[in-house]
Amino acid sequence: MLTVLFRVWALLFGMILIMIGNGMQSTLIGVRGGIEGFSTFELSVISSAYFAGFLIGSRVASKLIREVGHVRVFAALGSFMSAGLIAFPIVLEPWAWVLIRLLLGFCLSGVYVSAESWLNDKATNKTRGTILSAYMLAQTVGLVSAQVLVGISPVDTFAAFALASILVSVSFAPILLSASPAPVIANVKPMSLKRLFDTSPLATVGMVLLGGVLAAQFGMAAVYGSVIGLSVTGITTFIAAIFVGSVVFQIPVGWLSDIFDRRLLILGVALMGGFACLLPWIAGPSYPVLLITGFVMGGMATPLYSLLVAYTNDYLELDDMPAAAGGILFIYGVGAIIGPLVIGQMMDLIGANGFWLFLSGAFLAMAAWCAFRMRVSDAPSMEEAGDYVSLSPTASQVAVTAVTEWSAEHDAQSDDGEDANAEADDTEEQNNRTTRPRPCRSEHR
Repeated sequence: MLTVLFRVWALLFGMILIMIGNGMQSTLIGVRGGIEGFSTFELSVISSAYFAGFLIGSRVASKLIREVGHVRVFAALGSFMSAGLIAFPIVLEPWAWVLIRLLLGFCLSGVYVSAESWLNDKATNKTRGTILSAYMLAQTVGLVSAQVLVGISPVDTFAAFALASILVSVSFAPILLSASPAPVIANVKPMSLKRLFDTSPLATVGMVLLGGVLAAQFGMAAVYGSVIGLSVTGITTFIAAIFVGSVVFQIPVGWLSDIFDRRLLILGVALMGGFACLLPWIAGPSYPVLLITGFVMGGMATPLYSLLVAYTNDYLELDDMPAAAGGILFIYGVGAIIGPLVIGQMMDLIGANGFWLFLSGAFLAMAAWCAFRMRVSDAPSMEEAGDYVSLSPTASQVAVTAVTEWSAEHDAQSDDGEDANAEADDTEEQNNRTTRPRPCRSEHR
């Protein structure tokens, strides 16, 4: 495994630095915006702008790369990101921050597509799972490390934003110097929303709600901490607890998903997330309560993303997965844009607890929708279901497609091996089979 990771160490190291810079700016927006007197609603618009830019970038980044090449796009986006980070403390106006966040979201989308394409191109069928898992872990390490740096930086000065800009600028050097030759980006048209809904109504609606939850964690958690008067260290520790929880709970949830009906697990995880978000209402927003709630909330939200992607793929053939990944990321992006805006309004109307009310409501709405779908349709059998694969909500279509396809191909190879041992005389049927059959029954969603 170490030999495999050594081949892509520069890409992984560069991505850690990028995520540190991105994680720092996300937290700094809430903290510094509060210091500058920005309203909660203004900060929610600024937060949503990032996801709007990311959504736009996800639609055009691949086209730009195909037209002018990875290296040029990568270098250009890196320059814009660095400039945007350094511009935050120079232009202390909400409208300017909205434009900067829009730019950063667009740039990050293109950066993810480029980096993930290079990683996928360097991987083989045997090593792809290890490399992409390391990439997802690198993203989380970067986000948690960002909170540490914000906690020890003077956020009311130019220094913290300058540090984020420097880290992003430095991150592109190892990536650009090592990522050669550049891979080819396939032109994949996202699946239509109607077809995606017909394939899995549960995952489609659930992903919109989850987009709002994850956007709130990434963009509005710092705003909430600032509103209730937490110190900078308190805010960063609270946010770090969310990201740590998102990693810790992936393992047990993944193990359970291969044993139980995925819909039952989605229901249970969503209920746990919803009730956990009520804890600050019941016990009060004391610091220990916030850390526990953040840990559980993050631990429920990110595995839900992986569960919904896996559940959708249970009804797809291998060739349809790239298009479905594009559709899933689109509806996730729509939810991520709407979520912070709604939270901003709720916090203005009912106070800081509007943050928890939205999160709890989104989790519980997902659980209710899941319960309804369980009443009106059946689930695929455990033999028909594919594997659970840990995914990061920050990943682009390239990584989501690569991970899910790798999982399906790996599962297909395992099934082929078992069938070969059990039915060695039926070689013709085995040679004609290229993928594991997947259910496409409309009544099973």
